[in-house]
Amino acid sequence: MSVRLVRVLAMTDAVRKIGPVTVVALDDADGPHFDLREDAFPAATPQDWAAADALDPDSLTLDGRWWLRFRSFALIGPDGRVTLVDAGIGPANSLAAEWAPVPGRLPDALAEAGIAATDVETIVLTHLHTDHIGWAVPADSPFVNARVVVQRAEVTAFRAARDVTQQEEVLLTPLHEQGRLHVIEGDTQLTTEVRVVATPGHTPGHQSVLVESGDESMLVTGDLLVHAVQLIRPELAYGHDMDAELARKTRLSMLEHAAGRKSLLAVSHLSTLWSQA
Repeated sequence: MSVRLVRVLAMTDAVRKIGPVTVVALDDADGPHFDLREDAFPAATPQDWAAADALDPDSLTLDGRWWLRFRSFALIGPDGRVTLVDAGIGPANSLAAEWAPVPGRLPDALAEAGIAATDVETIVLTHLHTDHIGWAVPADSPFVNARVVVQRAEVTAFRAARDVTQQEEVLLTPLHEQGRLHVIEGDTQLTTEVRVVATPGHTPGHQSVLVESGDESMLVTGDLLVHAVQLIRPELAYGHDMDAELARKTRLSMLEHAAGRKSLLAVSHLSTLWSQA
């Protein structure tokens, strides 16, 4: 299967409408991946890389580094309520500081889009890797009123790994104590137009957000795919997927569904803001 990515907006056009829902792309930061892309996708061929670079040329630097965007998305409903998908890399002291280009600027990006941090009612974390949770950590978060939506499988996995990760200590426990941790299982409707869909594989409880209104559709996702080469060959394994085979099946299924719906794709780490199956 191959999905053809089409750049439909210039990088400066950070807003799309899906029916009554306004989707705003918010860049927290950009910087290099800690791996070479050839190491992360060892099965990719030179032809695959050439095709991927034609689709997303800004993901490769002149000196051959894989360049990432660290992006969140704000979904503004017809009632003005704001749902944030992912919370970026966070401030200078965040968990992502070991490898990501902290500090991020997500609060400033929201303000520039006319959204106050206190307007954010819901944060959907696609998964609990450090580059997606930064500004949701209660000690650093400006989103003091927001419930935080996480899959139960993700909570279970990171609680089990508390000896080697800090997500339980700095994120899950404080959110639970504040009554703001909202644990769901599987697909869950958030609003009339916004639905959380389980997309496991990269992590056990990875989830994405589907925005649908009439014939219009957008899939907002974290690490369901992380590079345009996975739009050229969705079956390619990514070295940091926790369950590579499940991730492959999920990616193929979701991209096939998106192609059938002619959905827009909004992806955290691609340089291209919006793409279309």
